[in-house]
Amino acid sequence: MNILVVFYSMTGNTAALARAIAKGAQEEGAAVRLRQVKELMPESAVQSRPEIRRTKEALKDVPFATNDDLIWADGVAFGSPTRYGNMSSQLKQFIDGTGKLWMEGSLVGKVASVFTSTATQHGGQESTLLSMMAPLFHLGYVVMGLPYAEQLQMSMDDIHGGSPYGVSSVSGPESNRAATETDLELARAVGRRLAKLAAKVAEKPAADQVA
Repeated sequence: MNILVVFYSMTGNTAALARAIAKGAQEEGAAVRLRQVKELMPESAVQSRPEIRRTKEALKDVPFATNDDLIWADGVAFGSPTRYGNMSSQLKQFIDGTGKLWMEGSLVGKVASVFTSTATQHGGQESTLLSMMAPLFHLGYVVMGLPYAEQLQMSMDDIHGGSPYGVSSVSGPESNRAATETDLELARAVGRRLAKLAAKVAEKPAADQVA
C-alpha cells in the first residue's frame, strides 16, 4: 500500500502535521513518501524572515512532489496553511499541474485527505479544507474526512484543531505555537485511516517497507 503526504509549509506547522500523518500510515504498514511542493516566494522574501529560513533549512532533505508520486500513491494527504480561507498558491500550483493526469483519468478511484493550519482558532480552517477538496473531486479522488469516532475531536482539554473535514492545528499569530499532542494524534489517526481505506479501495496488501 502506497501513501503520499504532500504539503506546503512556510513556518513548519503544516509540516509537523504532515510528518504525523506519515507516521500513522507507516503504523499500518504502508510505504510512505513525504513530499513538499515548490516555493513561489522570491528568495529575498524567504531570507527576510528567520522563521521561514529555519523551516526551509529543516525541510531541505524533503524531496519535491511530482506527478509520478501521485501515480505511485494509492492514497494521498494534501496539506497547506490557510490563505484567506483557501489553500496556499504553492499547493494550488502543484494541483493545477495535474491536467494530464486528469485527462488520462490516472487518479480516479484513489483515496485523498486534506489538512491545514491557521494562525487563529477561527482563521478559516474549515473553509480551507473544503476548498481543497474541490479539485480532488475533479481529479476523481475518493475524499475521506476525520469522523467523530476519533474521540479526541471532542476533547475540551486544550486548544486544538480537527474537524469532520480533516485534521488541522492552530499556530498562533506569530506562527510559533507548535501543534498540540491532540493535533498530532489526530494527524496520526488520519494516516492510519488513509492507509486502511486506500487498502480497501485498491484491494492490495499493505507494503512491508517505507519508501
